[in-house]
Amino acid sequence: MKTLTADVVVIGSGPSGLSAAAQASEDGAKVVVFEKANVSGGAANMGMGPLGIGTKHQQDMMVDIDVKSAFKEFMEYTHWRSDARMVKKYFENSADTIKWLEESCGVEFAGAYKYFPKSHETWHIVAVNGGIGRNGGAIMNKHIREYAEENGTEFLMETPAKKIVKSDDGKICAVIGTDASGEEVRCDCKAVVIATGGCGDNPQMIKERTGYEFQKNMFNFAIPGLKGDGIKMAAEAGAGTTPMNVEMMYILPNSDAGPDCIPAVFMQPNLLVNKLGQRFIDEEQMQNTTFTGNAISFQKDAIAFSIIDSKIAKYYMKKGVDVVNFVHHPDDVADFAEAVDNSIANDNPDVVKADTIEELAEKLGVDAEALQDTIDEYNDMCETGDNLFYKPSKYMRPIEKAPFYAAKFRPGAYGTLGGIKINEDAQVLTQEWEKVPGLFAAGTDTCTIYGDSYMFLMPGNTMGYCINTGRFAGSSAAEYAQED
Repeated sequence: MKTLTADVVVIGSGPSGLSAAAQASEDGAKVVVFEKANVSGGAANMGMGPLGIGTKHQQDMMVDIDVKSAFKEFMEYTHWRSDARMVKKYFENSADTIKWLEESCGVEFAGAYKYFPKSHETWHIVAVNGGIGRNGGAIMNKHIREYAEENGTEFLMETPAKKIVKSDDGKICAVIGTDASGEEVRCDCKAVVIATGGCGDNPQMIKERTGYEFQKNMFNFAIPGLKGDGIKMAAEAGAGTTPMNVEMMYILPNSDAGPDCIPAVFMQPNLLVNKLGQRFIDEEQMQNTTFTGNAISFQKDAIAFSIIDSKIAKYYMKKGVDVVNFVHHPDDVADFAEAVDNSIANDNPDVVKADTIEELAEKLGVDAEALQDTIDEYNDMCETGDNLFYKPSKYMRPIEKAPFYAAKFRPGAYGTLGGIKINEDAQVLTQEWEKVPGLFAAGTDTCTIYGDSYMFLMPGNTMGYCINTGRFAGSSAAEYAQED
């Protein structure tokens, strides 16, 4: 067995683990990180940036949002079914964290932005080649890791932690893992921070804890290795459990890596129906992926069909889409019709094309008469106004001209949220709300601040929560280790 010593051991090196390690080492603690993968960053490497409130970027861009207004809106949104003390501390520290990322870690931000028109400019997009691009999260994670290493943090890659060891007096005293060669590694320590990123790659745990079935009514991102290891180790060490949820969205499961024009067009606020052929939402809400994912998950077989006709398609191909967001924002969608034909030729089940409504219904598995009735009613309301769900008239376009196009949307999620009970200082608590001495946790393993729905009106929330709670955990762990 290989043996090491540290003040603080961090399990996991996503944004929460990296931030915990960087903060603890900045505070003078000797830190060792156990990471099962061969790279750091986890799911956040696909992200673009964290939330910040009251930052210099917002001031420069004349964004009118402060901690008080954001806190009040957030708590009203969650109906106070969230930890108000954690939300307040997170928001109060978010501007300092953006500054810390810039000045200490060397992260460059392009500015503060909305995700979609109805959201707030809280999303601090990491600059990619000096501008805006995808996967800025990977750049940010690299900088945080480098800062942690500058402060002496040691990273044990491809070394998954297996067990958190407690002494006879009930205090955390070591972490045991296994390295890539199969050798057991023990690191004696005074404090441990769990930051393993949830259980997005564990369908059984997702079903047990949330009720969703992977690839049936939930098509979440399954980042390899996110098995809920930290949640399990925490429970074995005496941690209390919290309700688990998912960071809901909606998705075309087989089209996410294809031409961006397909999701960009079908996510426009046009006709959306369920398997009964009925509308079930004001389609303007489609810009909010959480709201729409929630609504789809409530429908028969958790499926929804976005339907447009050739006239609408031609309008988008010529003029561009009506609503854009930071994930699907192609410069133009002129290749939409060609992309659909290619997708169908390649047996992509997400997209359908038909010459009649009857044929479209057959391909979608929807009753043709019911679908025709819905389309007839919808077309009438395009002239008189939507008296069913009151969608704004500017988004009411009739379905009249063949060929007709449809896409099959399913509920998806960026990952799981919650599992380990903590307080606002990221100290792990038992089910009876007592502190587990020397045990801390951060990030999505602990994130229960959203109630039943991710607060997408303030984008960057989950990454922001991860980085800020990582810093809380790192600071608390370092203080505990140095005082003990």
